[in-house]
Amino acid sequence: MKAVIQRVSHSSVSINNQIVAQIQSGLLVLIGVEDADNKDDVHWLTSKIVNLRIFPDENEVMNLSLKDIDGEMIIVSQFTLHALTKKGNRPSYIKASKPEIAIPLYESFIKEMEVELGKKVQTGQFGADMKVSLINDGPVTIIIDTKNKE
Repeated sequence: MKAVIQRVSHSSVSINNQIVAQIQSGLLVLIGVEDADNKDDVHWLTSKIVNLRIFPDENEVMNLSLKDIDGEMIIVSQFTLHALTKKGNRPSYIKASKPEIAIPLYESFIKEMEVELGKKVQTGQFGADMKVSLINDGPVTIIIDTKNKE
């Protein structure tokens, strides 16, 4: 699984000009699934994300996690995170999982994230044409790939 984690002061997701998710202080997480991913990847990634110390403490040092600040989260599926760009100028998405594999892992990721945070997270809609808006706070953007855990 690949994730792009962005610390935001505001984020929203719209589908057909209707806002389906909206948060203030927290994280926008773009998540991509490939065929080699499994429940172990879901578990490792959810734990890593909720415990990332990327929010400022009273001294303005990034020392607090999303859990520490009781922040909000939006999770958006993004198959293009697995784009292969080595050959030519048109990306290949051959590594991105088909919906029958990706959807169950994506849904498992959402459920496990809600358990880790102890509250509901907001989401986009798998496979939809979404418009994602955000104010990246910092800016802080972190990329995590479960295939590179070292």
